[in-house]
Amino acid sequence: MNKLVLLALILFINGNVFAQSEVSAKKPNIIYIYADDMGYGETGPYGQKLIKTPNLDKMAREGMKFTQHYTSTPVCAPARCMLMTGKHGGHSYIRGNYEMGGFSDDKEGGQMPLPEGIFTIPAMLKSVGYTTGMSGKWGLGMHNSTGSPNKQGFDYAYGLLDQKQAHNFYPTHLWENGKWDTLSNHYFDSHKRLDSARATDEDFASFIGKDYAATKMTEKALKFIENNKKKPFFLYLPYTIPHVGLQVPSEELTQYIGKFPGEKPYYGQNGYNPSKYPLSTYAAMITYLDKQIGLVMEKVKALGLDDNTIIMFSSDNGATFNGGVQAKYFNSVAGLRGLKMDLFEGGIREPFIARWPGKIPANTSSDLISAQFDMMATFAAISGAKTNNTDGISLLPTLLGKPNMQRQREYLYFEYPEKGGQVAIRMGDWKGVRINVRKDINAPWMIFNLKTDMGETTDLAAQHPELIAKFNAIMKKEHQISHINEWEFLESKMPKKGAGADAN
Repeated sequence: MNKLVLLALILFINGNVFAQSEVSAKKPNIIYIYADDMGYGETGPYGQKLIKTPNLDKMAREGMKFTQHYTSTPVCAPARCMLMTGKHGGHSYIRGNYEMGGFSDDKEGGQMPLPEGIFTIPAMLKSVGYTTGMSGKWGLGMHNSTGSPNKQGFDYAYGLLDQKQAHNFYPTHLWENGKWDTLSNHYFDSHKRLDSARATDEDFASFIGKDYAATKMTEKALKFIENNKKKPFFLYLPYTIPHVGLQVPSEELTQYIGKFPGEKPYYGQNGYNPSKYPLSTYAAMITYLDKQIGLVMEKVKALGLDDNTIIMFSSDNGATFNGGVQAKYFNSVAGLRGLKMDLFEGGIREPFIARWPGKIPANTSSDLISAQFDMMATFAAISGAKTNNTDGISLLPTLLGKPNMQRQREYLYFEYPEKGGQVAIRMGDWKGVRINVRKDINAPWMIFNLKTDMGETTDLAAQHPELIAKFNAIMKKEHQISHINEWEFLESKMPKKGAGADAN
């Protein structure tokens, strides 16, 4: 065996053994909080100046902030699938938003469900004694499908099963362990437009209900923590904030009204519900999400679980471009190129903060190149569970402040079949991107040096044919043909099946 390879193997094995030995014999609780469509720069720890996030600021001061962390793909359902199954976009069962049914209550059909027998994070953690719960947006199958969260490893599941229902923060119902939970909200069309010449305050107010979905999700999450305080638990909290529509409780909105000069109403012309104060509402939504995170942290501390609970925060993809959101105004992606649905940095580089008192060094940051499909391997290392052929690596050595013990990867691979078909590879400081591959199977690589050009403005492909050759070889190695024809854009395709895709 090559000596360098042997040395790397020894360091990898020793690093994992060391990291696991650092973890308490008492299995730690794991809480993973997932924002929806939050840009890299929309919180205080990542440079946001206009939106207040005091609890995430506190989490970062008391924990570790990652600066080169990626989602697995730039839209909702597949990002959640890859997080839950530890697979990248070339291997994942779900790779796009495959919509079923419609927006109204009587047409609620969800998205393509996870199949029976797939290996998930909650199932893995259950195997080593964890009680598992989720409260939030699922998007991987309805209650009567193989993808139901209760059939995919969760002992308790509350929230939205169909992500189309998440376009409205005042839905008529949520789901609790497969049963309809009625809320005190009337039904309305969450994509209705208003006439700008005739819209009244009453018209805008008609898009506000009584029971705010995110509030209900927090209430159920806090109850789950209380009920399981004496045994190890895993809590997945995929909130729907700040995904549009632009809606927030009125009492939370007032703190921002008047803060943004020139703010004008949004009448629904770019989809989703109208808002009289779109900038103020968007800021208030993010601050309200931060408030929910604070409640979770306070609950853990009040129960005396602080030192044995790791809390993590990230988002499923970059900031959106529709529904009245003004990403440029808030510098939502911190100067990066692209937004949601893009494999440029703005669509996939995400905040990632982890806090674990006494274990994760406080007020630290890491530039480790990592991805959300690393969570399965990381949680396995934390809990003592065994993974099942994951594409990820454990981040535990880095989290424990031992980066010299951290296994390094050669590259990260991304592919996304929608918005023309895209591929991206991150290898060290280099990033390769291909777009519109569905239209042109020979679409060229764009190559960027992220160390000197994080905004991906200067294409260096002509100067680096050797990187193009490497990226082509990686793409060929990592891509597996999808079971859905419309998700296949890198290989010869059979006649298309019908698959509805949108920007959920």
